[in-house]
Amino acid sequence: MENLVVVKKGKAVTDTLTIAEVFGKQHDNVMRDVRNQINKLVLSDLREYSRLNFEESIYESRGKLHTKYELTEEAFALVVMAYTTPEAMKFKVQFLQEFKRMKEEIQGKPKVLSEREQLMASMKLSLETAEEIATVKEDVINLKRVVDNELTLNHGQQQVLHHEIKKRVESLYSDYEEDITKQGMYAQIHKHLRRAFLTPKYIFVKRKDFDEAVAWVKAWRPIF
Repeated sequence: MENLVVVKKGKAVTDTLTIAEVFGKQHDNVMRDVRNQINKLVLSDLREYSRLNFEESIYESRGKLHTKYELTEEAFALVVMAYTTPEAMKFKVQFLQEFKRMKEEIQGKPKVLSEREQLMASMKLSLETAEEIATVKEDVINLKRVVDNELTLNHGQQQVLHHEIKKRVESLYSDYEEDITKQGMYAQIHKHLRRAFLTPKYIFVKRKDFDEAVAWVKAWRPIF
């Protein structure tokens, strides 16, 4: 596969779709691995490090919006440290070579990994993997608790909910334009949504309530 690593905003990055394709994994599983690492960084007071190395974005597939992550080299290493098959090790080295090449291309100093550097990179990832496996079960439990009870909508979900609110108001307005302004209708749906989900703003709806919130918006009507 070409373009394992690309340059965006002056940084060499790959994304979860590419990782899933190359390593032969389901994209949902790679997203789970990414969120697992982000959660551990947050719990370790490394929220800023997480923000700088994991960037959430939206892509469209079959007419629907989906979420993916773009990862720096450091983020990539954290996520794939648990991929330990011989084939996976080969892919990890290929990614690391491409990261190095792209960063040197940005800096204007082309260079490729030597055999020793490739071996050192593989050994480093293997050691990190051994340390990681011991805490995987506990991390999964912690992540599930955070996702279920604490995390609010991600950027992609916020965009989807915002779009659904706009679509609902625009579809209903012609039926109520003699009774309320469009601005008033927007104010009312946001007010009702905040009350329904006990949140100060729609972007703070709990992630676990995302589907319910979308369904609520689709069924909403103004009250007079």
